[in-house]
Amino acid sequence: MNANDVREALGRKCALVEGMDRVRLNGRVTKVVGLVMEGYSPGASVGEFCSVYPMSGPMSGRGAIQCEVVGFSDDKVVLMPLGDLRGIGPGSRIVRLAEYASVAVGKGVLGRVIDGLGNPIDGLGPVNAEARYPLYGAMQNPLERRRIDEPCSVGVKAIDGLITIGKGQRIGIFAGSGVGKSVLLGMMGRGAEATVNVIALVGERGREVKEFIEKDLGPEGLKRSALVVATSDAAPLARIKAALTAAAIAEYWRDQGADVLFMMDSISRFAAAQREVGLAAGEPPATKGYPPSVFALLPRLIERAGRTHGKGTITAFYTILTEGNDLADPVADACRALLDGHIILSRDLAGRGHYPAIDIPASISRVMADVVTPAQMNQAGRVRAALAVYARAYDLISIGAYKSGSDPVVDHAIKAVERIGPYLRQEMRETVAFEDSVQGLFSLPV
Repeated sequence: MNANDVREALGRKCALVEGMDRVRLNGRVTKVVGLVMEGYSPGASVGEFCSVYPMSGPMSGRGAIQCEVVGFSDDKVVLMPLGDLRGIGPGSRIVRLAEYASVAVGKGVLGRVIDGLGNPIDGLGPVNAEARYPLYGAMQNPLERRRIDEPCSVGVKAIDGLITIGKGQRIGIFAGSGVGKSVLLGMMGRGAEATVNVIALVGERGREVKEFIEKDLGPEGLKRSALVVATSDAAPLARIKAALTAAAIAEYWRDQGADVLFMMDSISRFAAAQREVGLAAGEPPATKGYPPSVFALLPRLIERAGRTHGKGTITAFYTILTEGNDLADPVADACRALLDGHIILSRDLAGRGHYPAIDIPASISRVMADVVTPAQMNQAGRVRAALAVYARAYDLISIGAYKSGSDPVVDHAIKAVERIGPYLRQEMRETVAFEDSVQGLFSLPV
């Protein structure tokens, strides 16, 4: 037998070994309490996936339930299911899969809707993958991150003109329920100057998902978007995985040199899901019932966006629910400290039919000075000042108690707001180019 024959024989044997099923080590369930299971699974490690099989009986035909190892209790593993626990009992078989969470990425995900595990839910067949990316991305060396020095147009006048975002910036959208967060995300998804949109809908109502896709995002936005969805009735671990899956898809496109617009609705429900997981795994509750793992996980998610040493960028928008417009909520407070700016949506403006309901004086972009001209910064500052003066005097003006001429600054603000108001309003289906937004800003009489 010559050398070529030996190499061919070895190649065939290697192919056979690679095609064989992975070694599966079995264990058994000993305890189920609430959302978690305990059991024996030799060699398992945190983050590893396992399959748990229901007991024999009416539920045995359901098939295996996928779980993730989230901790240990003495010599037992603590498992968190990604599905329904019905049918699991003492002695149910645990099978180690010896694999860790990853997601299929590539051009095949564009225009598709997948769940938190990367499985398609839009009825269009399997996702064609070009590669697989890990759900937990590698930490970025802060010294290798490029500075943010280029504006990112999102197609919304109020943002492009007065709260200009830079490519690679992370910004929060703070608002209560029902003030137009999803509509604003849809406007940006259609009008932003980004190569790819990656949208994570975490903990949303099932009705809102299809409504967002068909009404807010529309066909033109969907064809360049990848949507990752985990509704409010999904298992808490599945909701967490949805955010991580979306972040992994965004990282893939960033590594290809693309400018990615990453939008997540909402980070508050992501934190609530981690609270369920942490408390079920035995963590002690801390601020307002949130365990420490919540505040450890938030920066690991948010820091995955931004600019790196390569050409690609991830510009990220995270919606944060504020209970009764309470910006001191622990999750909102933690996010505001981690992000590069915030946009506040006002229920008062929404109640007056002013959309998008952005409270300009309360909103800020921390990198705006680095991505716009000094002239635009000065003009934006004058507009902000006029709006702030008008807001302070609004109660007197609205009831007719303010008399013209009492204060020249207020008189000027009243006249300026008559022109500023129309500039800040924008129809849901309207997209405005960045240059037009800036030109409109300079036309305001402030």
